[in-house]
Amino acid sequence: MDFIPALSQLSSPSAQRIALRISAPGERALKQGHPWVFDQSITEQSHEGLPGDLAVIFDDKRSFLAIGLYDPTSPIRVRILQATKPAPIDSTWYQEKIKTADAIRAPLKEQATNGYRLIHGENDGLPGLVIDRYAETLVVKLYTPAWVPHLNEILSALQQTQPFDHLILRLNRTLNKQAEYLYGLTDGLTLTAQTPESLILFKENGITFECDPIHGQKTGFFLDQRENRARVRSLSQGKSILNLFSYTGGFSLYAADGGAKEVVSVDVSLPAAQATLRNIEHNQNRPNVRNAIFETLDQDAFEALAQMKISNRLFDIVILDPPMFAQNQSQVEAALTAYRRLTHLGLDVLKRGGILVQASCSSRVSSVEFFDAIHRSARESGRPLQEIERTGHPLDHPIKYKEGAYLKCLFAAAP
Repeated sequence: MDFIPALSQLSSPSAQRIALRISAPGERALKQGHPWVFDQSITEQSHEGLPGDLAVIFDDKRSFLAIGLYDPTSPIRVRILQATKPAPIDSTWYQEKIKTADAIRAPLKEQATNGYRLIHGENDGLPGLVIDRYAETLVVKLYTPAWVPHLNEILSALQQTQPFDHLILRLNRTLNKQAEYLYGLTDGLTLTAQTPESLILFKENGITFECDPIHGQKTGFFLDQRENRARVRSLSQGKSILNLFSYTGGFSLYAADGGAKEVVSVDVSLPAAQATLRNIEHNQNRPNVRNAIFETLDQDAFEALAQMKISNRLFDIVILDPPMFAQNQSQVEAALTAYRRLTHLGLDVLKRGGILVQASCSSRVSSVEFFDAIHRSARESGRPLQEIERTGHPLDHPIKYKEGAYLKCLFAAAP
């Protein structure tokens, strides 16, 4: 596999390790498995370093605690790679991490699924790094400049462990602005010599979807809702479905595949609505999808719900899967208000005895706060919910530390 010449220009991390000591609370968190060391936890440091230099953390007896990626541009000053026992951080080490993560995902490959998250950052021991697979295309997303000097080793490890035809680089918003550490790398850059098709087709539980890994949101698709989509499929036989914040129609296609008679998809993005229509076409070989009646609306979800209430349009299942409402702690209360409003509006168009499916991807909003907000709004609407199930993360989005949890979803019947 040939990669683009720009990769050969990347800097290498310094051979000199940064030695650190940290506060007692920081040391305690590290011993409990937390993957970050914050700048305020550092009490002693041997010398300054650049993003991607390796930092070794010692306890007060000079014994090894951990080694990780140093990032002077972030309050998360060190992202832990290896704790308890020293180990060389090289291509072989990365290969073992990838093999371990791949083994966890093995069941998905037996479910007609070739679109999934291969590496889920901190939760797979590679903090600040996400790798998603879409058929024969891998998408590597970086959340810190500390990974740039190690990118060639990551790619080498992928070559040794994962078959792929194309590899695409994505950068989070913050990193995309740190050009001085990117050495010419850009968001959406194809790292392999051969350019992939602009739209990739992949399968999820037998259903075909397209994604745009270069320009699409996240890495091109929301893979974390796979199991919740399958739950919707199992509930949809003969039902009418309203899918709000539908993006490219994930829940909509599953509902149709489950035998829904009518599926309405609402997303404010016209390109997303157009992608939904293409995904419907990609699945015309599936009888239930072919027989379902689809409607797509490029409209604000709140406005669409208000209009449907006025016209007394009702559905058997209403799905509310909004984008992140709380980027930081100061936005939590506003997010909870938005969730309560959504619940109220969703119930306005849900038939008696229908099913409400409501999700949150805001990590700042706790599960307790989220579920309480939904139930409070439902009671205020005079339709107290009867819970069917609460769900969290799928197996390719494992959670190994408290702050890593973000996805929660409620399935409930409304009298």
